[in-house]
Amino acid sequence: MRSPQSATSKADEVANTADDGYRFVRGLAALLAFQIAGELMTVVFDLPVPGPLLGMVFLFSGLVLYGRGRAVDPGGSVEFASLGLLKIFPLLFVPAGVGVMLHGALLAREWLVLIAVLVVSTLFSMAVTALVAERAFASTEDTGR
Repeated sequence: MRSPQSATSKADEVANTADDGYRFVRGLAALLAFQIAGELMTVVFDLPVPGPLLGMVFLFSGLVLYGRGRAVDPGGSVEFASLGLLKIFPLLFVPAGVGVMLHGALLAREWLVLIAVLVVSTLFSMAVTALVAERAFASTEDTGR
């Protein structure tokens, strides 16, 4: 026979799981809404930018402009959904791995070009990151934050 306390704790656990599921779905819906907004802007204005990237810029702008996301993400559902998606992030690399296996002959034939592109793009991103960080730290020192 179960004690009333164990039944209550089980009910609380089920309620917390339902709340977590609701937060995840609400956060995922918000993320998809920003992606769709980006897609719409890209299509309507014929922009040469991927819609999901523009949606991510909209989300970032909203989070920055409205004070750490209280207006954009009042219950922390976007953060909750994002953390949940990060847990399964490695699964997103499976299609890329399959592509590598499928196109092994092409990779073997074009390996030198691929290595050159990887090295140049890595150096470029490191340089851009260093410049952005330098300016960000300089502006932080100027404002005294």
